[in-house]
Amino acid sequence: MLASLAFSLLGKRAISTSVFVRAHGCGIAKMEDFSLPAYNDRRGVPLPEIEFTTSLSLEQKSLKEKGKASRTALSSAEKVALYRIKFNETFAEMNKGSSEWKTVFGGALFFIGLAAFVVIWQRMYVFGPIPHTFTDEWKAMQTKRMLDMRVNPVQGFSDKWDYNKNEWKK
Repeated sequence: MLASLAFSLLGKRAISTSVFVRAHGCGIAKMEDFSLPAYNDRRGVPLPEIEFTTSLSLEQKSLKEKGKASRTALSSAEKVALYRIKFNETFAEMNKGSSEWKTVFGGALFFIGLAAFVVIWQRMYVFGPIPHTFTDEWKAMQTKRMLDMRVNPVQGFSDKWDYNKNEWKK
C-alpha cells in the first residue's frame, strides 16, 4: 500500500516534505512547513511577521480594497473586520486574565487532599502503635544512661554535660 502511494505521488508531482501523507490509515494530514513565518499574538512583538488571515474571502478582499481609501468612510464594524484580517487579538484581549489559575489551584488542592487521606489511612490501618521508646520517661532514662556511659566525651553528647554540677553546660 505504501509503495502504491509512493508511485502515485511520483507520477503526479515531485516528492517533498509538504506532500500530503496518509497517517495510519485515518485520512490525509497536511504536513506543516516550518521554514515559513508563523502568526503569533505577543505583547512584546506587536507587529507579527504575517497577517492572521492568509486566504481572504471575496468580501474581505473588497473590504481591504475599500480600506486603502480614506478610513473615515468606513463604519466601525468594517474597521473591526479590517483589523481582524491582520490581527487575531487586540492588546486588551491579550492582557485579559484567564481563569486557568483556578483550575491549577483546584487540582493542587485535590492532590494535597488525596495525599492527606492516604497519610491518615496509613496512620490508622498500616502503621502499628507508637513504640514505648518515644515516651518522655524513656527518653529521660536513655539520656541518663548515655551520660553515665560518657558517650562522645570530646565533642559529642557528654561534652555538653557538667558532671560536677549535674547540669547542662551553658
